Amino acid sequence: MHKRILTALVAGAVVAGCGIGAKAYAAPPTELAVGTTAPNFTLPSQENKDISLSEFKGKWVVLYFYPKDQTQGCTIEAHNFQRDLTKYHALNAVVLGVSLDTVASHKAWCAKDTFNFKMLADPDHKVVDMYGVPLKTFGTMHFANRETFLISPEGKIVKVWPKVDPNVHSTEVLAELTADEKK
Repeated sequence: MHKRILTALVAGAVVAGCGIGAKAYAAPPTELAVGTTAPNFTLPSQENKDISLSEFKGKWVVLYFYPKDQTQGCTIEAHNFQRDLTKYHALNAVVLGVSLDTVASHKAWCAKDTFNFKMLADPDHKVVDMYGVPLKTFGTMHFANRETFLISPEGKIVKVWPKVDPNVHSTEVLAELTADEKK
């Protein structure tokens, strides 16, 4: 009984911290490198509509992976992307968030926090694995690392952020997008 209580308390701390402090999960394939073609995928959004990467050909795509809906760091990061959404649109860019959470979890979070960019559900971590995003685990719970891929309008990966500070990440991505647009 004490082990279950301790597990629940520690698991709650992991979720509250958005995956911080969890041990590494079995390594997925090697992370995709800059210059490679971004693999296409299809995942359901918070509206339970299938969204494919190929739909955004001709646009910049900010594909960001995050640990858990409605946790502190993840909420800060999502609010910053939402705050800057008009700047992304002005740069011909879309923002797609991906986590292991379900469509129902995304729907509730987007409604509560009024996010209107796409949050994609990957509970079987197919896309997380496809992009080589490491997982963290605690007991039976898994969380994707916080990681972002910037994909060009031609479908190539132009920048990877393997470690992200949710407080400033949207600003970093916008700076990179602005620099790439000037090239």
